Amino acid sequence: MASPSRSDSPTTASPSRGGTPILRSRAWVAPLCWTAVLLDGFDAVVLGAVLPTMLENGELGMTTAQGTAVATAGLVGMMIGALAMGYLTDRLGRRRMLIGAVVLFSVLTFAAAFSPNVLVFGLLRFLAGLGLGGCLPTGIAMVTEFARRGRGSNATTVMMTGYHVGAVLTAAIAIVVVRQFGWQEMFVLGALPAVVLVPLMIVFLPESPSWLASRGRTAEARAVAEHYGVDVEDHTPGQGEAEKVGAAMLLSTGWRRNSIAIWIASFMGLLLVYGLNTWLPQIMRAADYDLGNSLGFLLVLNVGAIVGLAVAGRVADRITPRTAGIIWFLGSAVLLAALAIKLPVLGIYVMVFVTGCFVFSSQVLVYAFTAANHPPRVRATALGMSAGVGRLGAISGPIIGGTLLGAGLAYPWGFFAFAAVGALGGVALTGTRTRHELRESSR
Repeated sequence: MASPSRSDSPTTASPSRGGTPILRSRAWVAPLCWTAVLLDGFDAVVLGAVLPTMLENGELGMTTAQGTAVATAGLVGMMIGALAMGYLTDRLGRRRMLIGAVVLFSVLTFAAAFSPNVLVFGLLRFLAGLGLGGCLPTGIAMVTEFARRGRGSNATTVMMTGYHVGAVLTAAIAIVVVRQFGWQEMFVLGALPAVVLVPLMIVFLPESPSWLASRGRTAEARAVAEHYGVDVEDHTPGQGEAEKVGAAMLLSTGWRRNSIAIWIASFMGLLLVYGLNTWLPQIMRAADYDLGNSLGFLLVLNVGAIVGLAVAGRVADRITPRTAGIIWFLGSAVLLAALAIKLPVLGIYVMVFVTGCFVFSSQVLVYAFTAANHPPRVRATALGMSAGVGRLGAISGPIIGGTLLGAGLAYPWGFFAFAAVGALGGVALTGTRTRHELRESSR
């Protein structure tokens, strides 16, 4: 492989000259992916921000049961989107599918504002979920492959801060917009940034050199890698892998153990994320904290997530994402169990903040490990399946929390149940092997 160039100056090599792609400044890649994930976070949380008002005012004639069905339809769409678009990304390219995902969920989010009834609204949320589910695995694959050597985990976790920034912005904007204008405007606002983002992605977002190389487009891969100062990964199949691609490879003898362990960890990670984001305020109320503090705990939990992601990525690049993921999951388990201890308000705020630092990063470290330990030709498929199976955990989390609340067991058993989930995630990751270990075992 040619040595990487460190120049940031844009070039405009014609695509017709030896197949060389148009190259731009590498400074665009991470911000564009981060912004796409921010819109993903905004769009994924917007329903929860407007649903109380829609139910209270009887918008679209929606009942509580119908609101639950609409929310579930969106999550099912995300699961299918993660599985399908991860697979398609490994075949059609990171750039094309990431742009497509943003266009898909933005257009359908905009359309949801003009829904005539609950059925159409739910259908549009399901279809938007296809794009939302595909955005994350595609974006993670992209930033991993454009990261500096040894910085892939940090690139993944920094990109994922965009998701939580989008979630916090949604909550903050909804406080003003929904009250003053109505629920429809939130969906319009969520879609409008794509009008600027998509053209910028079309002009400035390159294709991954590792993906180009995995498709046999070696000259293009080398040109992109040299310009953007990154490596072209070795994509030579290991022994017994030559005819296997996609899910067939992930379920083959050498990779099956890793795949199942990753899916279990991802399921547990997203169960924690969605379970706590849905029910933490109610669990805290069951522990006799007042409503104002209970809502504040949810905000602090997500602020902790942003800080935790910045720390977790740097640690993972030093000690490997697998080791960091195990530590983060087990740390989450200990901290969640400790939340059952009644503390003064300031003390519990600190505990919730630290818990947020660990819980949300645990799931992202699963993605970082998945990205780092799969070859380019199957990376997006592996990420998509990890996210897709994890969405089952996203559906299960609110159900578990709601069941415990309904049974009057939310405090303290809700914290103990979520702590057990964190421990299972850590145990699952201990059963994985690194890509190097997999290659050695196949010889």
